[in-house]
Amino acid sequence: MATDYYEILGVAKDASQEEIKKAFRKKAHQYHPDKNTGDEAKFKELNQAYQVLSKEDKRKQYDQFGSAFDQQGGFSGGAGFDPRQAGFGGADGINFDFGDLGDIFGDFFGGGRGRASARQQKGADIETEMQVTFFDAAFGVEKTVELYKTVACEKCSGSGAESSSGIVECPMCKGSGQVDQLQRTILGQIRTRGVCPECKGEGKTIKDKCTNCRGTGVDRASKRIKIKIPAGINNGQSIRLSGEGEAGQRGSVAGDLYVAIRVMPHHEFQRDGDNVFSVSEVSFAQAALGDKISINTLDGEGQLRIPAGTQSGKVFKIKGKGVMHLNARGRGDQLVEIIVKTPEKLSRKQRELLENLQKLD
Repeated sequence: MATDYYEILGVAKDASQEEIKKAFRKKAHQYHPDKNTGDEAKFKELNQAYQVLSKEDKRKQYDQFGSAFDQQGGFSGGAGFDPRQAGFGGADGINFDFGDLGDIFGDFFGGGRGRASARQQKGADIETEMQVTFFDAAFGVEKTVELYKTVACEKCSGSGAESSSGIVECPMCKGSGQVDQLQRTILGQIRTRGVCPECKGEGKTIKDKCTNCRGTGVDRASKRIKIKIPAGINNGQSIRLSGEGEAGQRGSVAGDLYVAIRVMPHHEFQRDGDNVFSVSEVSFAQAALGDKISINTLDGEGQLRIPAGTQSGKVFKIKGKGVMHLNARGRGDQLVEIIVKTPEKLSRKQRELLENLQKLD
């Protein structure tokens, strides 16, 4: 059955590169083998689909040839493949030596020229969540997170070899990273140049593997990572720490760590962008006559002047008392809503005064 890479990633055939990347990250996070919901076979299938659709040239080949396209660089020779469309001629039994044309046809037959096509894959990205207080998000803070993840092997420093002399030139490709391959196709036997299966294109092999990591160059361990939470970050935003994800095998680049921030709600302040909103109660007399009242701000206790005749629901702005602007200077404002509190019980004197006021009104 033909493999539908678009269906595997769950995207439309006209999806943008950003949509493809987003879909892959979401599913890879779900099926990563280290997760409870992990599925190694599904994870490899997702990675294969992404390796094709994330590259414009491979995606065009896949869109053109459909099920005949092979990510590793070949055609299956099945239905839908027309050799004339691929630009080939010839008959059975004829050998082709592409030589310098490997750059053009390498993606079809054997993965291309040079070691660039055999680069070790970057380590996987990691996603985690961190909960911070309202004030930590407003002014920034430094936190530490502990993760159990893949790290470079401490014994061999990620090389995979027991010692420096344990890495030798690959005997199959003589250090070139490539070997000649003979493939049987519907056109006959075709000789191409492909990535060495012994060293995976590195040109070197490990003669004496590290006894700790068994040649992979990686190990699993707990690692404490310091994370600077920037001032002004909001709930749901993420921080990216380059190179703090899963370590790549045998010295390849590590993945990244993505930290999703969850800001705990505050009992008194609410956030709207970089502004903060709060409520203060005043008495009927204070609202009618005016007064200077004490209010709470993010910086501590402050003062707010209430003019005479203030109505319940009136909102006053205190400039520069809001949240720090993210990655910029300055702060938002504090918005204070005034609520005029009506007394539930009145003394005899208070009732007389209000009755006299009512008569005057």
